[in-house]
Amino acid sequence: MFGKRVWTLLAVLSLIAVMVLAACGPTPEPTQAPAPTQAKEEAAEPTKAPEPTEAPMPGADKQGGTLVLGFYQEPELLNPAIRTQTVADWAGDFMESSMIEVSPDGEYYPQLAKEVPSVQNGGVSEDGLTIKVNLKEGILWEDGDEFTCDDIVFTWKTIMDPNSGAVSTSGWEDVESVTCEDDYTVVIKFAEFYAPYLAMLTTSPFPSHLGLDPAKMQEWEINRKPLSLGPYKMQEWVSGDHMTLVRNENYWLWESEGKPYVDTIIMRWIESREVGKQLIQTGELDFVWDLIEADIPEAQTWEGVVISNPPSTGTERLLLNLRDPELDAPCVDTLKENPSPHWALGDPKVREAIELGIDKNLIVDKLLYGLATVGTTELNLGWAAADIPPSEFNPEKAKSLLEEAGWTDQDGDGIRECHDCPYAEEGKVLKLKIQTTSGNALREQCEQVLMEMMKNIGIELYIENVPSSELFASYSSGAFRKHGQFDILMYTTSYGIDPQSHVEGYFASYNMPCDDNSGKGYNYSRWIDEEFDAAIQEAGTSPDLAVRAAAYQRAMERIAEGRPHIYLYDRMDIDLLREHFKGYVANVWTSTGSWNADEWYIEK
Repeated sequence: MFGKRVWTLLAVLSLIAVMVLAACGPTPEPTQAPAPTQAKEEAAEPTKAPEPTEAPMPGADKQGGTLVLGFYQEPELLNPAIRTQTVADWAGDFMESSMIEVSPDGEYYPQLAKEVPSVQNGGVSEDGLTIKVNLKEGILWEDGDEFTCDDIVFTWKTIMDPNSGAVSTSGWEDVESVTCEDDYTVVIKFAEFYAPYLAMLTTSPFPSHLGLDPAKMQEWEINRKPLSLGPYKMQEWVSGDHMTLVRNENYWLWESEGKPYVDTIIMRWIESREVGKQLIQTGELDFVWDLIEADIPEAQTWEGVVISNPPSTGTERLLLNLRDPELDAPCVDTLKENPSPHWALGDPKVREAIELGIDKNLIVDKLLYGLATVGTTELNLGWAAADIPPSEFNPEKAKSLLEEAGWTDQDGDGIRECHDCPYAEEGKVLKLKIQTTSGNALREQCEQVLMEMMKNIGIELYIENVPSSELFASYSSGAFRKHGQFDILMYTTSYGIDPQSHVEGYFASYNMPCDDNSGKGYNYSRWIDEEFDAAIQEAGTSPDLAVRAAAYQRAMERIAEGRPHIYLYDRMDIDLLREHFKGYVANVWTSTGSWNADEWYIEK
């Protein structure tokens, strides 16, 4: 019976009408070539020497025009130390630079620095405790003030200020000091070796000359109107409609290389992916962000549209709240003394039953056309990828676990109630809220399928989706995700070339956002596991990549057993572009495609 319901549901969800809009303008009347003029027999005048001409600006042949990019989410804010939305990373990258960055092939390259520091070039001490970064000279902020070592010192102090509300301090908390030998030489001294030190150098700096107070970072005006150190600067941000970015002529590659080439970038906030698919066909958009695997077969038939679909580190998952959702952002020390488990999800047997009840292969095959892979772990790509086997689909075993956990259906309505369960009151119905970003058709379809799968094992799910800006809002705004006031969330998150700060931020017990740490960390499940904490700390302090990879494997095994997250499927990074949009290069090791926006151009 369950199979019939799910297949019927999937059949209904698959009936998506595709609107292909075409516009044909009238054919212009042919124009007649002008008649040849008769040469006049006049006395020839002396030939004048040609006037000297200026050499064309570098990149002049690629410069000009406007690109309109479609996004079905809108940022809440753009400060890199507190934002958590991918769309905010996209917008921020247009206006940011960092000391070093990561290329698509996974190599670090210098950006604001003269070279990537290493032992060989004298930038890293033999013991790895001192890093020296030589900065390029003459780099200007948007307002004409020079970028110097002072900005890096200010950035470190801001991130580490206990009242700033920075969401991650990984690595920076191991720094003993950041000082300046001179305006262009940064010296970072660690109290202990931090393996992913190069990843720290990809941090976007804050301007020190504006007189900003680190303790009041949540209130900074530049959270919504950044001072650019990147190729573009913000002209306007119209909430609910668009953001306009124009060339920053103080950008350090403008005079020397003529970059950025495109005059104006418009980030347009659209209702959904489906609207974006229509608008890119009509040419109203030059780019649509974050399509899904099921869109690929259809998009392959659209004239003038190019698909970018490399693999990514992003995995769609269910994020489970292990603590009482009535509590407001409990800290780890509080939970160690009083665990306050979630009335249902605090029981490992219930979490295991949920995963056993999910047919991940069916989701991949029917909702994603078989173009994704079943998710198994946080680390799915790169040198630190873990080997975790796919979970079992076994509804009967799930039912048995729920029975053992004291969740039975005594009233015969198909949904279980608590009868001697460990954390809920007697008779409480096993009804859980699932939430994701509104306007996302795939996620809404997946929620419907999950509802049927959970109903089959006696769990009722109900949906309460919210806009992206609300789900991913900041701690200081009272966001329910950060304050732990939810049951189940569903979304994708991804990591960079070195996964340490990401994995530590999401799963280490000491990274639960709460008042005591001003909302730092991403451990929204409020999961506590001492073995995981030990493994992740080893991964962050060993100089040996093999030792680090083994530590990550152990850490991923602990996540698989504890199930603070349940992984559904690994995503590709799918975007659509018009054919005339050139220079776009997907980069699996960044969370955005705007990492090289200064090289984009419009084919003429």
